[in-house]
Amino acid sequence: MKTGFIGLGNVGAKLAGSLLRNGVDLTVRDLDRTLAEPFLAKGAKWADSPAEMAASCDLVITCLPSPAACSAVMEGEDGILSAIRPGTVWAEMSTTDEAEVRRLGALVAAKGAEAAECPVSGGCHRAATGNISIFAGCERATFEKMLPMLTVLGRRVLHTGPLGTASKLKVMTNYLATANLLTLCEALVVMERAGLDLATTFEAIRISSGNSFVHETESQVILSGSRQIDFTMDLVLKDIGLFQKIADANGVPLEINPLMISIMQDGAKRYGPRAQSDDIIRRLEEATGADIRVPGFPAELVDDEPEEPGYEVIPAR
Repeated sequence: MKTGFIGLGNVGAKLAGSLLRNGVDLTVRDLDRTLAEPFLAKGAKWADSPAEMAASCDLVITCLPSPAACSAVMEGEDGILSAIRPGTVWAEMSTTDEAEVRRLGALVAAKGAEAAECPVSGGCHRAATGNISIFAGCERATFEKMLPMLTVLGRRVLHTGPLGTASKLKVMTNYLATANLLTLCEALVVMERAGLDLATTFEAIRISSGNSFVHETESQVILSGSRQIDFTMDLVLKDIGLFQKIADANGVPLEINPLMISIMQDGAKRYGPRAQSDDIIRRLEEATGADIRVPGFPAELVDDEPEEPGYEVIPAR
């Protein structure tokens, strides 16, 4: 399957790298061509426009920072929709608005092509090794057509239902991750102020009912002081804002998410919207004088699990 990949940012470059590493016939594109140079040096091809890619590839993947960016790539001059062929699959792999992905999906279907949304979850370090999880919202026939490629991109692949379902589930998981991040920040600062050793605190959380994926990953780069998680405050606000939109549309009176939005908005105002999301702990450090840094923790996360073949996750019925 000839595959095109548009968007070589933090996550996109790692996903595209998994394809290239596993021998996929790959064409790449990004607004910044320098980001594509490492791929071209290893045998990937370059597309001068999204339309050129759509005209030559069987699967076109977009991994872009916002719904607006995706719409521009799809509908703009020389966009994907201008050249996509019947039978081609378009897959959006970023976290996006479910109504927008369904709107674009209808335009894709009108061309005789197929649409899928395939957001990923598990952190940039796992995207690099192909061990990330993938949610796939699309028709079952489209999912089965894509599954061999999805199991190269990720380890655990879940078909979530029709187009739009994966986006809803992805923003839900990011809502939960943000809630966990903010409570971990509070826990670490309170324990430091109470005189507890932070390395011991880390282990107490890790071996207890308070443990989580966010703790095992993000707490490490918080404690190292780097806060380098490759996810920025503006992206957190986009995701929890989309979760709020789903709740509002369905009449659910949330209490925690509006508070999280307020906290992250304050962090983005203080440190800049492109600040690392884990920098949110600085609000509490500055308020208390705490120093949440401990020697021995890594400055960046590396997935130490070996790359394994992916597989479909089947929900219990």
